[in-house]
Amino acid sequence: MTGQTTTFALVNRTGSANAYAYITGLDLNNSNRPIFIQSDGVSVYRPASPTATLQPLAADVAIPLGQPGATKTVTVPRIAGGRVWFVIGDRLTFFLNPGPAIVEPSVTNPADRNYGLNWGFCEFTFNEWQLFVNISYVDFIALPIALNLRNRAGREQVVRGIPDGGLDSVADRLQQQQARDGAGWGSLVVKAPNGSNLRALSPNSARVMNNGLFQGYYQAYVDQVWAKYATQDLSINTQAQWGVRTGRVRDNGLLTFDGLGAFAKPSAGDIFSCSTGPFGGYPEATRDAMGNLGARIAASLNRATMLSNANQPDGERVSAYYTAGVANHYSRIVHEVNIDGRGYAFPYDDVVPSGTEQPEQAGTAFDGDPDVLTITLGSLRATANAGGRGGERSREDEEGGTETGDQSKPGLWQRVTTGFKSIVSRAKQGSCF
Repeated sequence: MTGQTTTFALVNRTGSANAYAYITGLDLNNSNRPIFIQSDGVSVYRPASPTATLQPLAADVAIPLGQPGATKTVTVPRIAGGRVWFVIGDRLTFFLNPGPAIVEPSVTNPADRNYGLNWGFCEFTFNEWQLFVNISYVDFIALPIALNLRNRAGREQVVRGIPDGGLDSVADRLQQQQARDGAGWGSLVVKAPNGSNLRALSPNSARVMNNGLFQGYYQAYVDQVWAKYATQDLSINTQAQWGVRTGRVRDNGLLTFDGLGAFAKPSAGDIFSCSTGPFGGYPEATRDAMGNLGARIAASLNRATMLSNANQPDGERVSAYYTAGVANHYSRIVHEVNIDGRGYAFPYDDVVPSGTEQPEQAGTAFDGDPDVLTITLGSLRATANAGGRGGERSREDEEGGTETGDQSKPGLWQRVTTGFKSIVSRAKQGSCF
């Protein structure tokens, strides 16, 4: 069992003394109600429910990071669905709605006062079993954020994030992909008023602002997939109690898994979101099993491996991801630019093959006996990914300048991520997170 609190060390590796952090989440010690850490990095703020919408906070929750090179130590209680937000050059604005519910900064609403600011976040859950943290690019990519989770035995897990200039590299590669296929990838790049790159949206976020974007993009690929599995089985290892299940496209055009349910052809929007169309709702009796199958189907479509591999997700190789012409090229590019190739780039980027020695793609770290989580705002290295892979390090490894191990322990990984998602899903019910 973990302690009642844990320590975050927030490192300012930017060139700005005007940088702030915010920590939000759902209070596991208080019926999953919204919680903030206040500006002193120790006190908590549990807002009361306002009587009207868009009400200001009653506490200062902007944690100053100090001068470049400084480290701010923060005490964090047990929180689910947590985020550590960072902003450079200004402060973020949060509001409260009745509930209470937190109104968070938005990258898809140009009227939001935070829209034009330079900000980003990482995600975490700290409960009685573990501290779980990841860098999230599911909505967008902007600031370089890196993670180092050390446990009480001295074992470290590192997720390196993007290098200096990483956002510019992402933007350039999106424009190059746009020049190749004209599909709309260039529209993901958001510019600041001075013309510099502010962020790059995921295709799912970009479609919130323009739902015509990528219309029909996946149609030919999905048609080929459906034609293939009309004549042969698609096997999916659920990596859970349902075992390996096989599906076929029936005469009604549905990819059917006998005894569980069926999937219609997904659109590009369904594939990017992983939560609409055929992935948007399942029969109550088989909801968990269908959700498991849907996650693996959605992952294989984003990575463009469903046509080439009839045994999902087993037999997959990271080197084969995104190699088809039609794929989630935002995700491909984000992984290419990250120093160790890791980070959540779409909602089911944590799907991994069974029994693999490959590292997971989602850029996670987790431990049941955490000592300190160091979150660095700013790059750990000035060069882009050259095929390196993050993983675990001991203090001896750090001193010797070598790395050992990786995050490729599928049995443990599957159990931890399944438990994490279940916890967060339950915690988020009834809130705006």
